[in-house]
Amino acid sequence: MLYLAAREFGLLVLNWMAAQNGKAVTPALTSWDGQWFLGIAQGGYANVPQSLADAFGRRTAETPLAFFPGYPTLVRWVAALPGVQLVGAAFAVSLVSGVFCAYGLHRLGSRINGGSPRVGLVLVALFAASPMAIVLSMTYSEATFCAFAAWALVGVVERRWVLAGMCCAAAGLVRPTAAALVLAVGLAALVAVVRGRDGWRPWVGGLLAPLGLLGYLGWVAQRTGSLDGWFAVQQRGWDSRFDGGAATWKFGLEILGSVRSVLELGTVWLILGALVLLVIGFRRRVEWPLLVYAIGVLAMDLGSNGLMNSKARLLLPAFTLLVPAALGLAKRRTSTVVVALLALSVLSAWFGAYSITAWPYAI
Repeated sequence: MLYLAAREFGLLVLNWMAAQNGKAVTPALTSWDGQWFLGIAQGGYANVPQSLADAFGRRTAETPLAFFPGYPTLVRWVAALPGVQLVGAAFAVSLVSGVFCAYGLHRLGSRINGGSPRVGLVLVALFAASPMAIVLSMTYSEATFCAFAAWALVGVVERRWVLAGMCCAAAGLVRPTAAALVLAVGLAALVAVVRGRDGWRPWVGGLLAPLGLLGYLGWVAQRTGSLDGWFAVQQRGWDSRFDGGAATWKFGLEILGSVRSVLELGTVWLILGALVLLVIGFRRRVEWPLLVYAIGVLAMDLGSNGLMNSKARLLLPAFTLLVPAALGLAKRRTSTVVVALLALSVLSAWFGAYSITAWPYAI
């Protein structure tokens, strides 16, 4: 209920912001990458509408391969049900995925060191009130990925290795961010094997974990005739490549020195906040697989070139950074928790609505 309430409030603010900026809500929620996912869901990779192009306005037969198949496949399956339209199916998949993610986060918050059902509820509320949580209500793949990631990490914390491996493999078909999840699940399974824990199960979990990601990257390699086919498509179409964080560093200094927009300044402060939360996570001794996952997401986001406007959105899957905040906030009085979460929800709803109604570029 907390998750749904936060998302509904976000949509109400979006409706107001859209009216203020002369935008319609549905096109805003299906914009940018959302159009690509809808196109793939409708016609497959070979029949994406020709009107869609990469960041440079170009389009080749390989351009759609930049988008992973998991989310559009689920959308296509739901859209095949009687009376279900494609856009409605996409919203339904995002909604249901978000609910499953919320249950996973509650379970995670209850099982971690120092955790409890109250910590789990606060973790869910913090995630639902993340600055770019509006993406969870869009025709984007973040909600589906986060659902699989949350349950994979539940499997790690509870030492349910088959669950962890299966969810990690599924996440690998949804977003490239699964590389961070594969690292966390794989290392945790390896440690369990070395220590002789849980018999055959960590072996199976560790072997299952990378199958989805490697499977899709391998398929793209076969389609493009190049082992680095997916990475080449990303670089050609979106100038996205790993540069060790040089572009992010330059972007941050430029924005702090000469503010150009609310979204860009907010992105820089969110990046700094994420780094602070990571340090706090180490100090609070959050379970190391959760920190490994967070570090992996941060490294992939901050260490790559490409669209700087997307940095805030790409931080959303790093929800384990919120664990120390949830642990600390859950110890406060209920009135303090409620006020803090309400304030965060208002800021999140406004920032998300601004990013897809007032901000004119892709997120």
